[in-house]
Amino acid sequence: MHSTITRLSRRALPAVAAAALLAACTSAGGSTGATSAAPTTAPATASAAASSDPAAPAPAPTATPTPTVKPTGQADPALQAFYGQKLAWAACKDDPATTKTDESAVQCATLKVPLDYADPSSGETLDVGVARIISSKPGERTGSLLVNPGGPGGSGVGMVQRGQKDYDGPLRDHYDIVGFDPRGSGLSAPVNCLDDKARDSWITTDVLGPEHGKALADACRAKYGKLLEHIGTRDTVRDVDVLRAALGDQKLSYLGLSYGTYLGSVYAEEFPDRVGRLVLDGAVDPAKPIAENNIEQYAGFERSLQAFAAHCAKQAQCPLGKDPAKAAGKLADFLDGLKQKPLTTKDGRTLTATAAWTGVIEGLYGDESGWDALANNIGWAMTRGKGEYLLAYADSYNKRDKDGHYSVSADAYTAIYCADGATDVLTGEALDAAYAEMAAKAPLISRHEPGAALFDPDCRSWPFRSPEKAHPIASKAATPIVVVGSTGDAATPYANAEKLAAQLGNAVLLTREGEGHTGYGHSACIREAVHSYLVDGTVPAAGTRCATDPAR
Repeated sequence: MHSTITRLSRRALPAVAAAALLAACTSAGGSTGATSAAPTTAPATASAAASSDPAAPAPAPTATPTPTVKPTGQADPALQAFYGQKLAWAACKDDPATTKTDESAVQCATLKVPLDYADPSSGETLDVGVARIISSKPGERTGSLLVNPGGPGGSGVGMVQRGQKDYDGPLRDHYDIVGFDPRGSGLSAPVNCLDDKARDSWITTDVLGPEHGKALADACRAKYGKLLEHIGTRDTVRDVDVLRAALGDQKLSYLGLSYGTYLGSVYAEEFPDRVGRLVLDGAVDPAKPIAENNIEQYAGFERSLQAFAAHCAKQAQCPLGKDPAKAAGKLADFLDGLKQKPLTTKDGRTLTATAAWTGVIEGLYGDESGWDALANNIGWAMTRGKGEYLLAYADSYNKRDKDGHYSVSADAYTAIYCADGATDVLTGEALDAAYAEMAAKAPLISRHEPGAALFDPDCRSWPFRSPEKAHPIASKAATPIVVVGSTGDAATPYANAEKLAAQLGNAVLLTREGEGHTGYGHSACIREAVHSYLVDGTVPAAGTRCATDPAR
């Protein structure tokens, strides 16, 4: 299994952050031209009135000024220095904490981009971390393949450094494999607003009202200020286009997972003439606002929870009992009960209801091959009162290491989502309807804290509001795009893939049958189809369906 390619940094991209607004209005750095000036009209005079005489010569028409179209991307003179830069590659720093991986075997570089694409001449810039694995067959190399692991906020640099073997074969034969850290994450101005101790409490508390979100928003505002205005998907895809040019590629070749599918979709909308071969696996529906995406994602996890619990009940030993119809309810009752009776672990930490639910969701990201291990870890908590193992699942989800340190870009998830979709926050009757829909579609998995489920992330107090809004993305790219969907994907439900492929127009849907998030790492059939497309340009036949690899 290509584990490092399928492991995502946070919640797959539930909300995908609503989506983004392609400037049909003049948003910062938008791609539309300036508004045309209205034609001038002469004031009425006596002579003008006399012109109503049919015999009088018709007045000369007033010329309408030709709209001035603002150049964007590589055509913008103010961006030429950024597009023309040469990357200085050197061996990456080795991380001594990773004993099985030598990061120095990968090359790293820094890409310089403008902080504000609406004012690229201001002199304010941002450094984007980039890493690459050189093609193993230089004579067959066709360019660079950019990869993104999702998140949002997942590290593409780490994806390449830790997954070096994952690309061996056709991909690395024909491409340099390039990962980058989207702005706000990893090596690219990471957003990390709370210290480790404060985050331990913030991330596991069972008190999740509006003040919980406000605490993070206030901390981020105080620490990062103006930077938050320039962390969002629309800015990141502009960075990607600068990176494409700096790598020497005329077209973008790209493999994006989960949130990475949204990143790829927005790129196809923003730069359709630069689209090469794009694969979008674990699709997000850009037309859905945050709340609607969350409802659908929680509905997906509810289905997976039921399937997991029913599977457990059929095994010889299952902490959820022997009745498949009641097993999920029994698990939910136990997890919710931790609000009143949390478990203390051997190292003094606490397994709260929030932490326990997070651990279960982490387990449901995988396919059926991991269900027995998940059931075993739940059993340790339910029958023996030992929460260490379930808490370890939550730590994996939250990117907390064994020493208690969190990812350097712990809040990129919130910063990017809120930049992309904060204007879609629901109120009034629409909010009441959303709560009712969440309760109907995800009755067990959302009842612990419906507000936290609906507002994930909580953008109600976020200090920055961009003009981005959810909308269908229709790309005018000439090259077909491959969208991969998995029928049992809880994080990005299969319907999203169907809708994204339909929105993009020039796209084909490739389907994996089975549980788990994304398809590439779970199916040799999917990988073969993806490789054929990326390497040879062979588009999968419409209606192609693949099986999940047998459990090992």
